[in-house]
Amino acid sequence: MLFNDQWKFMRKNMKKNRLRVFMTILATTMACAFLIVLASVGFGLQKSMVDGIKEHQIITEVSVHGREEDGNVVQIKEEHLQDFAETDNVTAVVRRNFVQASVDVNFQDRNGYAFPIITKMEEELKANLSLAKGDIPSSENEVIVGYHFAKNLWTNAEREKYDRDMEASKEIIEEPKGFEGELVGQEITMTITKDVDGKQVEKAYTFKISGVAKQPSRDWLFDENIYIDEKLKTEILTFTADVEEFDPTNIPYDEVLVYTKDLQTVAQVTEDLKEKDYHVYSVTEDIDNMNLYFNLFKAGLIFVGTVAVLIASIGIFNTMTMAVTERTQEIGIMKALGAQPGIIRRVFLMESAYIGIVGSVIGVAISYAISLAANKLIPLILSTASDDMGEVNVTFSYIPISLVVIAVAISLGVAIISGVRPAVKATNINVLSALRREL
Repeated sequence: MLFNDQWKFMRKNMKKNRLRVFMTILATTMACAFLIVLASVGFGLQKSMVDGIKEHQIITEVSVHGREEDGNVVQIKEEHLQDFAETDNVTAVVRRNFVQASVDVNFQDRNGYAFPIITKMEEELKANLSLAKGDIPSSENEVIVGYHFAKNLWTNAEREKYDRDMEASKEIIEEPKGFEGELVGQEITMTITKDVDGKQVEKAYTFKISGVAKQPSRDWLFDENIYIDEKLKTEILTFTADVEEFDPTNIPYDEVLVYTKDLQTVAQVTEDLKEKDYHVYSVTEDIDNMNLYFNLFKAGLIFVGTVAVLIASIGIFNTMTMAVTERTQEIGIMKALGAQPGIIRRVFLMESAYIGIVGSVIGVAISYAISLAANKLIPLILSTASDDMGEVNVTFSYIPISLVVIAVAISLGVAIISGVRPAVKATNINVLSALRREL
C-alpha cells in the first residue's frame, strides 16, 4: 500500500465518526491553546521587564565603580584609563568629576543653578552626548549646556512672583518658562561658593556657550548640566576640595562609563574588565539575572500546560481504541490480503498524528487571537479602573516562535504516543477471529 493510499484510507475511516473525531480535535485544540496562552504570560512579563531595563538604561554602557588592589577597592584614576582603551570593542571612555559645592549661574538679568560636570568632551561626544544646537567646544572657556539649562534661568521678578504664588496657593504652581532665546554664543558666569572657617569664599568663571545638548530620549530626564572641559579640572576641584590630603596631581574620577560597540559586545567587555579586577556593572547583568528567574517561571507554566495536553491525550487514546474495535473486520481483511503489520500500525498512528496536527494548528491560531485581545483589553481595563495608573504600557502576553514550536511538539508528541497502544493492538488482531466477528 502506497503512502497516498494509506492517507486516503485514513481520511475515509476518520469520516465514519465525525462527531467523535471533532470532539477529540477540540480537546487537543483547547489543551494546546491553554499551554501557549499560559506560557505566553511568562514570556510577556519577561519581555516587558527587559524592554523596561533597556529603555531606562543605555544598553551599551558599562559603569566602572573601582578596582580591587591589594584587598582594597580604589577609585578610578587616570592611570587606569589605558586598561579601558585597550579592551576590545570599547568605543569611548567617559570620565567625569562633579563639582561638590554651591554653584550659581548668572546670565544677563537672569540667574539660576546648574550642575557642572568636568569631563573630556571628545569622549562624551563619542559616547551618547549629541548636540541640538551649536558646535563642539574648541577652547577651555567654552562649554556645552544641557537641554533644560535655559529653563532654570529666571529673573528676580519671576522668582519673587513664583515664591509668592507658592505661599498663597495649596496647588502646584506652574514654574516660569525661563530663558527662551538663543543660548549659543552667549556668555554665562558660573560662581562656585564654599565655606572656609565660617566665611563664604567665591570663585567665578566666565564661559561661552558653544553648544546645547540634545533633549534626553526619556521624558523624565532633565539635563541641566554644564559640561566643562577637563583642562580646568585641577583648578576647580582644588578650590572646592575640603580635605587637607587632597592631591591635585592624582584626582580620582567620580564617574567612569565605558561604552561598547553594540549590545552584543557588552557582556564580553564586562567580563574582560572583571578579569582585570575592576568592579563593573552593565545592563546585561540585570537581564541575565532576570532571565534566569523567568526561565524557571516559564518552565513551570509550560509544565502546567503540558498537564492539560496529557489530559486531552486520554480522549485521543479513547478515540483510537474505539476505532480499532470498530474496524476489527477491516483490519482482518487487510491482514488476509497481505498487509504488513507496519502498514496497519502506521495507518492508526497517522490518524492520531492528524488529530494532534489539526488541533495544534487551530490551537496556535486561537492562542494568537487571545494574546492580541489580552494585550489590547487588559491595559485598557486597568487604565479605566484606576485614574492614578495612567496609561498602562505592559505586554501581558507574548508568543515567540520558540513557544509555538515547543507547544506543537508537545501536542503532536503526546498525540502520537496516545495512538501507539491502539496501533499495536490493531497489528495483534487475529485474522480468523476478526473475519468471524459480526458488528
